[in-house]
Amino acid sequence: MPVIVVTDSSSRLPVSLADRYGVVQVPLHVTMPDGVEYLEGIDDIPSDVISTPGATTSGANPQDLIDVYRAAIERSDGDGVVAVHMSRRLSGTWAAARLAAEELGDMLRVVDSRAAGVSVGLTVLAAAQAAEAGADRDGVYEAAVRAAATAESLMCVQTLENLRNSGRISTASHLLGSALSIKPILQMSDGVLALLERQRTMTKAVKKMVDTIVESVGDDEVTLAVQHCHAPELAVQVHQSVLDRLPHVTSSIVVDLGAVLGIHVGRGAVGVTVGRGLTRLD
Repeated sequence: MPVIVVTDSSSRLPVSLADRYGVVQVPLHVTMPDGVEYLEGIDDIPSDVISTPGATTSGANPQDLIDVYRAAIERSDGDGVVAVHMSRRLSGTWAAARLAAEELGDMLRVVDSRAAGVSVGLTVLAAAQAAEAGADRDGVYEAAVRAAATAESLMCVQTLENLRNSGRISTASHLLGSALSIKPILQMSDGVLALLERQRTMTKAVKKMVDTIVESVGDDEVTLAVQHCHAPELAVQVHQSVLDRLPHVTSSIVVDLGAVLGIHVGRGAVGVTVGRGLTRLD
């Protein structure tokens, strides 16, 4: 067996791709104000959870991860496991994974993707493709680290209020005050979401996001992913707009952000991620 790649549900990998590459996804948690808990990717989570005051999210706990890792290690027939998780600055899952690694030893390598959402997913796929190509545990780990370092991710949100309330955005306080009434463009920077630019309308924000990605990519060969929070039509438009302007896209996907990330970015958000070093997804 090749090295097994494990991630969490924040990666937003379609089931078809996870199955194709043998990726194991550990669910993250959503807790409602009345105490009802859902597991992302397993339970049927109500769509209105994103706008429910008091709904909270949490990462996978160490014992959940240890159980999954042990099963994956056994399945790998000694080749081991590489675990790729959401940025340690956005979730406690990475810290839980490190605790698990202390118990399981060198059969497990843990990668901080320094990202969230489908950017994590593209890093996971780069690792899984390296495993499929025959790389050993260290080689798969290095492929994931390279993919994480070269990925670029931007997002437009309708408001920064969700992110401000959850403490998931890093930016100067004097920018936040006026930013709440406009349409911000966010970028992943040093493992957190930071305010890149502000526009007066969502249309202008989306156009600027696409322009920025296209300019940054240039003639590079990339894998494209568009993610959204209950905005499928806008996501399709953004996807086509980027495809029309990038000359070398190996593969592309469009995914929903899901409940855990949706609670933090709010309804109507749309983002673009490009990954490097992947072969065609099939």
